[in-house]
Amino acid sequence: MKIISSEFIESIYDLRTLPKSVLKEFVFVGRSNVGKSSLVNKICNKKKLAKIGSVPGKTRQLNYFLINEQFYLVDLPGYGYAKVPEQIRAGWRKLVEDYISDRQNVSMVFVLIDSRHEPTYLDELMVSWLEYYEIPYAIVLTKADKISKNKMDKQIYRSSKIVGNESLCKDFIPFSIITGEGRAEILELIEKNL
Repeated sequence: MKIISSEFIESIYDLRTLPKSVLKEFVFVGRSNVGKSSLVNKICNKKKLAKIGSVPGKTRQLNYFLINEQFYLVDLPGYGYAKVPEQIRAGWRKLVEDYISDRQNVSMVFVLIDSRHEPTYLDELMVSWLEYYEIPYAIVLTKADKISKNKMDKQIYRSSKIVGNESLCKDFIPFSIITGEGRAEILELIEKNL
């Protein structure tokens, strides 16, 4: 798949204002500071399409990007940043959960995990939750350029341990914004699910 056009559409704070559209949505979710916005920028080959927060946990909305006028990429708020007050964390959690469980347009979710660290309890919860709602997903291991191939193989194995329903998990993709590794695989999965 070739990205011909990409544009930021809007930030959503309230699910009642979601786009009235039949276009499919491909969602990026993961812990704060895992590289969701950087991944969106790399996928679209635009350095400043998605704003990269200077402070982890700053993004509190769903960010919509229209790609090739055919589908949306949706960058969700990060989860698990400890310095954010519990009331705000609870609000994010509700926004994300309600969006994923109710939005019919969601075609696939990419769960981003920092390849330098083992999957967390929150990563495991997200995967379990996607499986409960029978939403196809792939696990993207970010910052792949920072570890060796041997360590990446171990991380893929560790990540496979949080998968309960193998038919819903479509792939494990090492990804690097530095080298571009994983970009083609993500675009291929999007194309298959359009």
